[in-house]
Amino acid sequence: MMKEIIVKTRSFRRFKQDRPLDGAILRHCIECARLGGSARNCQPWQYGIVTDPHRCADIFPYLGWAGYLSDWPGPVEGERPSAYILCVLNRLWLKGNDQEAQFDLGIATQNMLLAAMENNIGGCRIGAFSAKLAGLFTLAEHQELSLVIALGYPVETVVIETISNNDIRYWRDEKQTHHVPKRSLDDIIISL
Repeated sequence: MMKEIIVKTRSFRRFKQDRPLDGAILRHCIECARLGGSARNCQPWQYGIVTDPHRCADIFPYLGWAGYLSDWPGPVEGERPSAYILCVLNRLWLKGNDQEAQFDLGIATQNMLLAAMENNIGGCRIGAFSAKLAGLFTLAEHQELSLVIALGYPVETVVIETISNNDIRYWRDEKQTHHVPKRSLDDIIISL
């Protein structure tokens, strides 16, 4: 059961833009992030929810989409995210180093995306964004925008396949199915 939700939780980049997301579900996703582990238990992350279509439209031009798909500028109008969760590092709460905070963010965002998929909502972590994006929001000096999660009901199919020739690049076929190569279990388990 857990493996099934993990397999379904892929990076989705095309959505039903006109289908809004329930704020209670987004709060539930953040609740699942909150309950995850944290180095030194410092819990340095805060999250902003954006669901207003106009604010979502303001965010979109600042985002980079799918680095391996260099000829794809991102989702077209009608397939853009209907919500975003902004991940903000609160430096006043940070007790360890930035690397520990990033580990925590990985745990938190995976919990969020699993909780979203539990509700048939897909998402994509986006670390490629313009520094100007933070200027759209009221952030204190100790708050740093670090990651954006794009969310919506997916309109694309994502399939996992086994890596060949050590090529980890994801790709799209002529039907726009998104293919994600993964290393085999035997390749990642080592003898010690």
